[in-house]
Amino acid sequence: MFVGYLDHPVLDKNGTLYTYSRADSIIFIGGMPRSGTTLARAILDAHNDVRCGEETRVVPRILQMRSHWAKSEKESMRLKEAGVHKEVLDSSIAAFIIEVIAKHGEPAKRLCNKDPFTMKSALYLSELFPNGRFIFMVRDGRATVHSIISRKVTITGFDLKSYESCMKKWNQAIETMYNECKAVGSTRCMMVYYEQLVLHPKDTMKQVLKFLDLPWDEAVLHHEELINRPGGISLSKVERSSDQVIKPINLEALTKWVGKIPQDVVDKMEELAPMLKKLGYDPNGNPPNYGDPDAFVQQNTLEIKKQEHVWVNKTKVLLTEKLVDLKKVN
Repeated sequence: MFVGYLDHPVLDKNGTLYTYSRADSIIFIGGMPRSGTTLARAILDAHNDVRCGEETRVVPRILQMRSHWAKSEKESMRLKEAGVHKEVLDSSIAAFIIEVIAKHGEPAKRLCNKDPFTMKSALYLSELFPNGRFIFMVRDGRATVHSIISRKVTITGFDLKSYESCMKKWNQAIETMYNECKAVGSTRCMMVYYEQLVLHPKDTMKQVLKFLDLPWDEAVLHHEELINRPGGISLSKVERSSDQVIKPINLEALTKWVGKIPQDVVDKMEELAPMLKKLGYDPNGNPPNYGDPDAFVQQNTLEIKKQEHVWVNKTKVLLTEKLVDLKKVN
Protein backbone atom coordinates (compact mmCIF):
# COMPACT_ATOMS: atom_id res chain seq x y z
CA MET A 1 0.00 0.00 0.00
CA PHE A 2 1.25 3.45 -0.89
CA VAL A 3 1.55 5.87 2.02
CA GLY A 4 -1.30 8.36 2.05
CA TYR A 5 -3.45 6.39 -0.42
CA LEU A 6 -6.86 6.16 1.24
CA ASP A 7 -9.00 3.04 0.92
CA HIS A 8 -12.38 3.19 -0.80
CA PRO A 9 -14.50 0.26 0.50
CA VAL A 10 -17.44 -1.12 -1.53
CA LEU A 11 -19.81 -3.97 -0.63
CA ASP A 12 -21.26 -6.16 -3.36
CA LYS A 13 -24.78 -7.65 -3.28
CA ASN A 14 -23.54 -10.68 -1.37
CA GLY A 15 -21.88 -8.60 1.31
CA THR A 16 -18.34 -9.19 0.05
CA LEU A 17 -16.09 -6.24 0.81
CA TYR A 18 -13.90 -4.82 -1.97
CA THR A 19 -11.32 -2.18 -1.13
CA TYR A 20 -9.84 0.14 -3.75
CA SER A 21 -7.10 2.76 -3.67
CA ARG A 22 -4.93 4.85 -5.99
CA ALA A 23 -2.42 2.00 -5.95
CA ASP A 24 -4.80 -0.29 -7.87
CA SER A 25 -4.27 -1.06 -11.53
CA ILE A 26 -7.34 0.76 -12.80
CA ILE A 27 -8.00 0.51 -16.54
CA PHE A 28 -8.75 3.75 -18.39
CA ILE A 29 -10.27 3.57 -21.89
CA GLY A 30 -10.13 6.75 -23.96
CA GLY A 31 -10.02 8.11 -27.48
CA MET A 32 -12.15 10.20 -29.77
CA PRO A 33 -15.91 9.61 -29.53
CA ARG A 34 -17.06 7.22 -32.30
CA SER A 35 -13.70 5.42 -32.29
CA GLY A 36 -14.75 2.17 -30.66
CA THR A 37 -14.41 3.14 -26.99
CA THR A 38 -17.88 1.74 -26.19
CA LEU A 39 -17.14 -1.51 -28.01
CA ALA A 40 -13.83 -1.84 -26.15
CA ARG A 41 -15.46 -1.29 -22.79
CA ALA A 42 -18.32 -3.73 -23.58
CA ILE A 43 -15.79 -6.38 -24.55
CA LEU A 44 -13.75 -5.81 -21.39
CA ASP A 45 -16.95 -5.74 -19.33
CA ALA A 46 -17.59 -9.29 -20.54
CA HIS A 47 -14.39 -10.41 -18.78
CA ASN A 48 -15.14 -12.09 -15.47
CA ASP A 49 -12.60 -10.00 -13.54
CA VAL A 50 -13.46 -6.56 -14.96
CA ARG A 51 -16.18 -3.96 -14.53
CA CYS A 52 -16.21 -0.82 -16.66
CA GLY A 53 -19.80 0.35 -16.78
CA GLU A 54 -21.28 3.33 -18.54
CA GLU A 55 -19.55 6.66 -19.11
CA THR A 56 -19.42 8.63 -15.87
CA ARG A 57 -19.33 12.00 -17.70
CA VAL A 58 -17.96 13.67 -14.55
CA VAL A 59 -14.43 12.22 -14.63
CA PRO A 60 -13.32 14.10 -17.77
CA ARG A 61 -15.01 17.24 -16.45
CA ILE A 62 -13.11 17.26 -13.16
CA LEU A 63 -9.92 16.71 -15.16
CA GLN A 64 -10.85 19.61 -17.44
CA MET A 65 -11.43 21.85 -14.40
CA ARG A 66 -8.06 20.88 -12.96
CA SER A 67 -6.39 21.62 -16.31
CA HIS A 68 -8.01 25.07 -16.34
CA TRP A 69 -6.75 25.79 -12.82
CA ALA A 70 -3.23 24.64 -13.72
CA LYS A 71 -3.09 26.82 -16.85
CA SER A 72 -4.44 29.93 -15.14
CA GLU A 73 -1.79 31.82 -13.19
CA LYS A 74 -4.49 33.65 -11.24
CA GLU A 75 -6.36 30.47 -10.27
CA SER A 76 -3.12 28.70 -9.34
CA MET A 77 -2.12 31.59 -7.09
CA ARG A 78 -5.54 31.66 -5.42
CA LEU A 79 -5.35 27.93 -4.69
CA LYS A 80 -1.86 28.20 -3.22
CA GLU A 81 -2.84 31.19 -1.10
CA ALA A 82 -5.74 29.14 0.23
CA GLY A 83 -3.38 26.29 1.16
CA VAL A 84 -4.65 24.07 -1.65
CA HIS A 85 -1.26 22.99 -2.93
CA LYS A 86 -0.67 20.47 -5.73
CA GLU A 87 -0.48 17.52 -3.33
CA VAL A 88 -3.82 18.46 -1.74
CA LEU A 89 -5.48 18.97 -5.11
CA ASP A 90 -4.06 15.76 -6.58
CA SER A 91 -5.15 13.59 -3.66
CA SER A 92 -8.61 15.20 -3.68
CA ILE A 93 -9.11 14.71 -7.43
CA ALA A 94 -7.83 11.13 -7.22
CA ALA A 95 -10.21 10.39 -4.35
CA PHE A 96 -13.12 11.88 -6.29
CA ILE A 97 -12.29 9.87 -9.42
CA ILE A 98 -11.83 6.54 -7.67
CA GLU A 99 -14.98 7.06 -5.61
CA VAL A 100 -17.01 7.65 -8.79
CA ILE A 101 -15.43 4.73 -10.66
CA ALA A 102 -15.78 2.34 -7.72
CA LYS A 103 -19.36 3.18 -6.79
CA HIS A 104 -21.20 3.85 -10.05
CA GLY A 105 -21.41 0.10 -10.68
CA GLU A 106 -20.89 -3.31 -9.15
CA PRO A 107 -17.45 -3.99 -7.61
CA ALA A 108 -14.98 -6.28 -9.39
CA LYS A 109 -11.38 -7.47 -9.13
CA ARG A 110 -10.35 -4.85 -11.71
CA LEU A 111 -12.08 -1.52 -12.15
CA CYS A 112 -12.24 0.13 -15.55
CA ASN A 113 -13.34 3.59 -16.65
CA LYS A 114 -14.49 4.53 -20.15
CA ASP A 115 -14.80 8.27 -20.68
CA PRO A 116 -13.37 9.10 -24.14
CA PHE A 117 -11.83 12.49 -23.36
CA THR A 118 -9.91 11.28 -20.30
CA MET A 119 -7.20 10.39 -22.83
CA LYS A 120 -6.46 14.12 -23.10
CA SER A 121 -5.29 13.93 -19.48
CA ALA A 122 -3.61 10.51 -19.59
CA LEU A 123 -0.25 11.74 -18.31
CA TYR A 124 -1.82 13.45 -15.29
CA LEU A 125 -3.99 10.39 -14.61
CA SER A 126 -0.88 8.20 -14.79
CA GLU A 127 0.60 10.31 -11.98
CA LEU A 128 -2.55 10.06 -9.87
CA PHE A 129 -2.80 6.29 -10.43
CA PRO A 130 0.79 5.01 -10.72
CA ASN A 131 -0.31 1.45 -11.54
CA GLY A 132 -3.09 2.45 -13.91
CA ARG A 133 -3.24 1.10 -17.48
CA PHE A 134 -4.51 3.03 -20.49
CA ILE A 135 -6.26 1.75 -23.62
CA PHE A 136 -6.16 4.39 -26.36
CA MET A 137 -8.73 3.53 -29.03
CA VAL A 138 -7.71 4.69 -32.50
CA ARG A 139 -9.88 4.68 -35.62
CA ASP A 140 -9.55 6.04 -39.15
CA GLY A 141 -10.40 9.73 -38.68
CA ARG A 142 -12.57 9.74 -41.80
CA ALA A 143 -14.77 7.02 -40.33
CA THR A 144 -14.86 8.80 -36.96
CA VAL A 145 -15.85 12.15 -38.47
CA HIS A 146 -18.49 10.60 -40.75
CA SER A 147 -19.99 8.83 -37.72
CA ILE A 148 -19.94 12.03 -35.64
CA ILE A 149 -21.72 13.96 -38.41
CA SER A 150 -24.18 11.28 -39.53
CA ARG A 151 -25.20 10.41 -35.97
CA LYS A 152 -25.27 14.07 -34.93
CA VAL A 153 -22.87 13.63 -32.00
CA THR A 154 -22.40 17.04 -30.42
CA ILE A 155 -18.79 17.76 -29.42
CA THR A 156 -17.64 21.22 -28.37
CA GLY A 157 -15.91 22.95 -31.29
CA PHE A 158 -17.13 20.49 -33.94
CA ASP A 159 -19.25 22.02 -36.73
CA LEU A 160 -21.48 19.12 -37.77
CA LYS A 161 -22.25 20.85 -41.07
CA SER A 162 -18.62 20.81 -42.22
CA TYR A 163 -16.53 17.71 -42.93
CA GLU A 164 -13.48 19.91 -43.47
CA SER A 165 -13.80 21.62 -40.11
CA CYS A 166 -14.46 18.32 -38.32
CA MET A 167 -11.43 16.65 -39.91
CA LYS A 168 -9.25 19.49 -38.65
CA LYS A 169 -10.75 19.23 -35.16
CA TRP A 170 -10.30 15.46 -35.19
CA ASN A 171 -6.65 15.90 -36.15
CA GLN A 172 -6.07 18.38 -33.33
CA ALA A 173 -7.77 16.23 -30.68
CA ILE A 174 -6.20 12.94 -31.74
CA GLU A 175 -2.74 14.50 -31.82
CA THR A 176 -3.17 15.63 -28.21
CA MET A 177 -4.30 12.14 -27.17
CA TYR A 178 -1.50 10.48 -29.14
CA ASN A 179 1.11 12.67 -27.46
CA GLU A 180 -0.39 11.97 -24.03
CA CYS A 181 -0.25 8.22 -24.64
CA LYS A 182 3.36 8.46 -25.83
CA ALA A 183 4.27 10.49 -22.75
CA VAL A 184 2.75 7.85 -20.46
CA GLY A 185 4.85 5.21 -22.22
CA SER A 186 4.17 1.94 -24.02
CA THR A 187 4.34 -0.14 -20.83
CA ARG A 188 1.26 1.65 -19.51
CA CYS A 189 -0.56 3.05 -22.56
CA MET A 190 -1.55 0.77 -25.43
CA MET A 191 -2.91 2.01 -28.76
CA VAL A 192 -5.66 -0.32 -29.96
CA TYR A 193 -6.87 0.09 -33.52
CA TYR A 194 -10.63 -0.22 -33.93
CA GLU A 195 -10.23 -1.80 -37.36
CA GLN A 196 -7.97 -4.56 -36.02
CA LEU A 197 -10.24 -5.16 -33.02
CA VAL A 198 -13.14 -5.70 -35.44
CA LEU A 199 -11.21 -7.69 -38.05
CA HIS A 200 -9.21 -9.83 -35.62
CA PRO A 201 -10.95 -9.73 -32.22
CA LYS A 202 -9.34 -12.81 -30.70
CA ASP A 203 -5.75 -11.90 -31.55
CA THR A 204 -6.30 -8.26 -30.59
CA MET A 205 -7.94 -9.10 -27.27
CA LYS A 206 -5.19 -11.58 -26.41
CA GLN A 207 -2.71 -8.73 -26.79
CA VAL A 208 -4.92 -6.34 -24.79
CA LEU A 209 -5.46 -8.79 -21.92
CA LYS A 210 -1.76 -9.61 -21.79
CA PHE A 211 -1.00 -5.88 -21.60
CA LEU A 212 -3.53 -5.53 -18.76
CA ASP A 213 -2.17 -8.59 -16.90
CA LEU A 214 -5.53 -10.34 -17.20
CA PRO A 215 -6.11 -14.02 -17.97
CA TRP A 216 -7.78 -15.04 -21.21
CA ASP A 217 -11.59 -15.21 -20.99
CA GLU A 218 -13.54 -16.55 -23.98
CA ALA A 219 -16.49 -14.34 -22.95
CA VAL A 220 -14.74 -11.29 -24.45
CA LEU A 221 -15.58 -12.66 -27.91
CA HIS A 222 -19.29 -12.88 -27.09
CA HIS A 223 -20.08 -9.67 -25.21
CA GLU A 224 -23.54 -9.44 -26.83
CA GLU A 225 -24.69 -12.46 -24.80
CA LEU A 226 -24.23 -10.49 -21.56
CA ILE A 227 -25.92 -7.21 -22.53
CA ASN A 228 -28.26 -5.93 -19.80
CA ARG A 229 -28.25 -9.25 -17.97
CA PRO A 230 -27.82 -9.55 -14.18
CA GLY A 231 -24.10 -9.48 -13.47
CA GLY A 232 -23.47 -8.79 -17.15
CA ILE A 233 -22.92 -5.66 -19.23
CA SER A 234 -25.00 -2.62 -18.35
CA LEU A 235 -25.68 -0.20 -21.22
CA SER A 236 -26.81 3.41 -20.94
CA LYS A 237 -29.92 4.31 -22.91
CA VAL A 238 -28.53 7.79 -23.57
CA GLU A 239 -25.08 6.85 -24.89
CA ARG A 240 -24.85 7.10 -28.68
CA SER A 241 -23.13 3.77 -29.26
CA SER A 242 -25.33 1.55 -27.10
CA ASP A 243 -27.57 0.54 -30.02
CA GLN A 244 -24.52 -0.71 -31.94
CA VAL A 245 -22.77 -2.79 -29.28
CA ILE A 246 -25.87 -4.91 -28.66
CA LYS A 247 -24.71 -6.85 -31.74
CA PRO A 248 -21.86 -9.37 -31.99
CA ILE A 249 -18.54 -8.04 -33.29
CA ASN A 250 -19.16 -7.39 -36.99
CA LEU A 251 -17.99 -5.47 -40.07
CA GLU A 252 -21.03 -3.21 -40.60
CA ALA A 253 -19.46 0.09 -39.53
CA LEU A 254 -15.98 -0.46 -40.95
CA THR A 255 -16.27 1.41 -44.27
CA LYS A 256 -19.60 3.23 -44.04
CA TRP A 257 -17.77 6.52 -44.60
CA VAL A 258 -16.54 5.61 -48.08
CA GLY A 259 -18.25 7.77 -50.71
CA LYS A 260 -19.91 9.98 -48.08
CA ILE A 261 -17.21 12.65 -47.67
CA PRO A 262 -17.35 15.60 -50.12
CA GLN A 263 -14.79 15.27 -52.93
CA ASP A 264 -13.14 18.62 -52.22
CA VAL A 265 -12.42 17.40 -48.67
CA VAL A 266 -11.19 14.02 -49.93
CA ASP A 267 -8.79 15.78 -52.31
CA LYS A 268 -7.00 17.62 -49.50
CA MET A 269 -7.31 14.95 -46.79
CA GLU A 270 -3.56 14.59 -46.32
CA GLU A 271 -3.27 18.32 -45.66
CA LEU A 272 -6.33 18.52 -43.39
CA ALA A 273 -5.47 15.51 -41.26
CA PRO A 274 -1.75 14.67 -41.21
CA MET A 275 -2.36 12.43 -38.19
CA LEU A 276 -3.97 9.89 -40.53
CA LYS A 277 -0.60 9.02 -42.04
CA LYS A 278 1.14 9.23 -38.66
CA LEU A 279 -1.26 6.64 -37.31
CA GLY A 280 -0.63 4.38 -40.30
CA TYR A 281 -3.69 5.13 -42.44
CA ASP A 282 -3.48 5.94 -46.14
CA PRO A 283 -5.13 9.38 -46.50
CA ASN A 284 -5.62 8.69 -50.21
CA GLY A 285 -7.05 5.20 -49.77
CA ASN A 286 -10.67 5.33 -50.92
CA PRO A 287 -11.77 2.65 -50.21
CA PRO A 288 -9.14 1.79 -47.60
CA ASN A 289 -7.45 -1.57 -47.14
CA TYR A 290 -7.66 -2.43 -43.46
CA GLY A 291 -6.99 -6.12 -44.00
CA ASP A 292 -9.01 -9.33 -44.25
CA PRO A 293 -11.42 -10.29 -41.45
CA ASP A 294 -11.31 -13.52 -39.45
CA ALA A 295 -13.87 -16.18 -40.38
CA PHE A 296 -15.51 -15.65 -36.96
CA VAL A 297 -16.28 -12.00 -37.74
CA GLN A 298 -17.42 -12.78 -41.29
CA GLN A 299 -19.87 -15.33 -39.90
CA ASN A 300 -21.17 -12.83 -37.33
CA THR A 301 -21.75 -10.27 -40.08
CA LEU A 302 -23.60 -12.80 -42.28
CA GLU A 303 -25.81 -13.88 -39.37
CA ILE A 304 -26.70 -10.27 -38.58
CA LYS A 305 -27.70 -9.68 -42.21
CA LYS A 306 -29.80 -12.88 -42.26
CA GLN A 307 -31.66 -11.81 -39.12
CA GLU A 308 -31.74 -8.13 -39.97
CA HIS A 309 -35.35 -7.74 -38.84
CA VAL A 310 -34.47 -9.08 -35.37
CA TRP A 311 -31.65 -6.57 -34.92
CA VAL A 312 -33.73 -3.73 -36.36
CA ASN A 313 -36.41 -4.45 -33.75
CA LYS A 314 -33.86 -4.66 -30.92
CA THR A 315 -32.37 -1.36 -32.03
CA LYS A 316 -35.82 0.26 -32.23
CA VAL A 317 -36.61 -0.85 -28.69
CA LEU A 318 -33.35 0.57 -27.36
CA LEU A 319 -33.73 3.82 -29.32
CA THR A 320 -37.31 4.20 -28.08
CA GLU A 321 -36.12 3.75 -24.51
CA LYS A 322 -33.39 6.33 -25.20
CA LEU A 323 -35.94 8.82 -26.53
CA VAL A 324 -38.23 8.36 -23.51
CA ASP A 325 -35.30 8.85 -21.12
CA LEU A 326 -34.09 11.93 -22.99
CA LYS A 327 -37.56 13.48 -22.83
CA LYS A 328 -37.60 12.87 -19.09
CA VAL A 329 -34.25 14.63 -18.77
CA ASN A 330 -35.38 17.60 -20.88
